Amino acid sequence: MSVDMDKLNTLVFRMLGDLGAAAQGALVLLGDRLGIYRGLADHGPLNAVRLAEHLGLDERSLREWLHAQAAMQYIDYDPLNETFSLSPEQTAVFADPNSPAAFAGGYYSVASLYHDEPKIAEAFKSGAGVPWGAHSTCLFCGTERFFGPAYRTNLIDHWLPALDGMVARLQRGAEVADVGCGHALSTRLMAKAFPNSRFVGIDYHQPSIDHARELARQEGLSNVSFEQGSAQDFPGEGYDLVTFFDCLHDMGDPEGAARQVRKRLKPDGLWMIVEPNAGDSLSANMNPVGRAFLAFSTMVCVPASLSQPGRAGLGAQAGEKRLTEVIKAGGFAQVRRATETPTNMILEARG
Repeated sequence: MSVDMDKLNTLVFRMLGDLGAAAQGALVLLGDRLGIYRGLADHGPLNAVRLAEHLGLDERSLREWLHAQAAMQYIDYDPLNETFSLSPEQTAVFADPNSPAAFAGGYYSVASLYHDEPKIAEAFKSGAGVPWGAHSTCLFCGTERFFGPAYRTNLIDHWLPALDGMVARLQRGAEVADVGCGHALSTRLMAKAFPNSRFVGIDYHQPSIDHARELARQEGLSNVSFEQGSAQDFPGEGYDLVTFFDCLHDMGDPEGAARQVRKRLKPDGLWMIVEPNAGDSLSANMNPVGRAFLAFSTMVCVPASLSQPGRAGLGAQAGEKRLTEVIKAGGFAQVRRATETPTNMILEARG
């Protein structure tokens, strides 16, 4: 079989670009940890010497970082004055943690993929999967920081209002379970926004529950509590709303989780399922969002599911059709896409 040199060169240059992006991820972590992006946003344009003085860093090390980031066009470079700066758009992505476009925090999760690769390799051989809690701890903080901007931007102002009549119920006072809450950013956002309602965050990973309790204590939230438990046996009953944020596809028995939600809801209660905005086929997911989520799905989501009873292995790109099948198999008669963002679909299920 002969090699098409044009196709080969296209692939090689694609790989060079991807290799550079993968290596630059470590530099993004450095820029975030050391406050370099924030320093550029606050003080730029500056040359390497002046920026190093502001940040208390070694100038030669910092200069190479600046050159590498400029080569990626992650920061701006003025060759006439040899200064570096951040545009407003670059600031939104790298230096403002509250921006809906913030991405730097997600690289902590990327770091965990490389750290945990030997565990995943063994899981490929054994089929045993890798539990969420067995990953490097940088996955947990990285997940919160990656999803956090979208949750802060959309949850209260867009996603909950898209659910039929739910905001009014929350304002009056409702009972809410947030299942698979992790560090409970979603739970805490809702508890702050609706002080008349009561919220319980549930997760099977006890260290995440402990951290969530401490964060809620620091924020002075009195209408939220946390419990360790799985989606198939979480406690409570008579909930007005149950929420699953980017976690249903990670579960070994998502149909069992659906049945448990149906059992715990009030007859007129709603289930909100936030999932990656995936298509229903591989071809539909061959895009930048699919590239990122399929990588995380291979290294985190599917291994987590395969480590649990049921071993459904939905994966992060399951798609609306498959998710709807799972939800209806759990006893829900109606499922609709309430709203969406470029990266998430928000499904509403009712009995």
